[in-house]
Amino acid sequence: MMTLSRVEAGSFRDRHSRVFYRSGTVFRGLSEEALTDWNTLSSTRFFPRLMAEGKLVRTEQAAPAELLNPMIAGEWAAVLTHQTIPFISYPYEWSFCMLKDAALLHLELLDAALAEDMILKDASAYNVQWIGTSPTFIDIPSFETLIPGTPWVGYRQFCQLFLYPLLLQAYKDVPFQPWLRGSLEGIEPEHCNNFISTRDLLRPGVLTHVYLQAKFQRTYSKTKRKVKSDLMAAGFTKNLIQTNLKRLEKLINTLTWTRSKSQWSDYADEHGYGDADHEMKQTFVREVAMSRPWGLVWDLGCNTGMFSRIVAEHARYVVAMDADHLAIERFYNALKTERNRTILPLINNIADASPNLGWRGLERKSLTERGRPELTLCLALIHHIVLSANIPLKEFTDWLASLGTNLIIEFVTKQDPMVEVLLRNKADQYADYEVGYFEECLAESFAVSRRLPLRSGTRILYYGTAKL
Repeated sequence: MMTLSRVEAGSFRDRHSRVFYRSGTVFRGLSEEALTDWNTLSSTRFFPRLMAEGKLVRTEQAAPAELLNPMIAGEWAAVLTHQTIPFISYPYEWSFCMLKDAALLHLELLDAALAEDMILKDASAYNVQWIGTSPTFIDIPSFETLIPGTPWVGYRQFCQLFLYPLLLQAYKDVPFQPWLRGSLEGIEPEHCNNFISTRDLLRPGVLTHVYLQAKFQRTYSKTKRKVKSDLMAAGFTKNLIQTNLKRLEKLINTLTWTRSKSQWSDYADEHGYGDADHEMKQTFVREVAMSRPWGLVWDLGCNTGMFSRIVAEHARYVVAMDADHLAIERFYNALKTERNRTILPLINNIADASPNLGWRGLERKSLTERGRPELTLCLALIHHIVLSANIPLKEFTDWLASLGTNLIIEFVTKQDPMVEVLLRNKADQYADYEVGYFEECLAESFAVSRRLPLRSGTRILYYGTAKL
């Protein structure tokens, strides 16, 4: 008998639903209470419309014949099937505009639900995933019937995981990614308020959503009064929620991050080698990409994504990663304009990649546990890993081998202008960083079938097939 297995995303915290998967299909068990809300949701006008627009994950109720494990099916009043997301990502891997677009999607869904007397019971940024540059809401049981007089209980969570990270990035140039990675519940009102000066109180949204909320939280934390009951007693109405939503939407739409330059955001124009070498690299990558159809591809150190685009023409899905926030921000905005659905740009420092996080390390998966690539691009990256991050060369090639991936990799010698920049103000303690030793390490785990020195004489491209 085939079994269903539990998947991540913290689904065990939800007492009324649970997520499982089997053979690439995502299932969700519903309690009796969640089934009631599902029946209401599936009968609304907004639900099929937003699914058709790709804003809600495609979902339907599973027929009994689809449930090959009656023991698990018997635990639940009903089971849903969901569209599979190509690659799971997390808010601490998103750029500013990605988080902004995810926030606006959440508000749009909530507004549509309120119009038909439903509401989202929470406001977690983890409920949004991406298909290329299209944000998609995945936590269908978050929709529940609105009880007249009740407030939007997800407001504080929305602030902590959406609004405060955006405000700090926009107003203070404080990167939100390390903060969200260090605190899965987001930024507390009082912590955000600690960054706020008196002058900042004049900025849109700060007084209402930061200062007053921090003060409100301090006040209610010292009493036994129940906020929800107090608001109901005061005559809280749906119109108040809708008014708050419109104000939040207007605020978030005005937020921008204005940094124009970072360390590597202009690398595509300042890479230190000539047009001939650049054309050779493109041809090399294109020929490998065309050699067969690929499933999942990783482009490590993608910068603004030129090579991601080349390989995407022959791959099911490309996850393009770079440690430079501005480079990923620019790449995302370019792809968004094209409505690209096959390339997902993410902020990830491979020398400190996203780990397992949350309760027992099960709620948010490490990078490698979310889907291993069939092909990995590692162009103009190894010198940053070895010389900047001080990762031993063999450690890096061993990690690449552990992925079980085919590999396009570029070795950049110490004579290259970009490497000279990295070594300019540090002692050269990297005797192992040389071509011969690199090729020896590479050959241990990859059957190298192509080797192409570029005309500059300081860079060599390799293509290898992972050894079984």
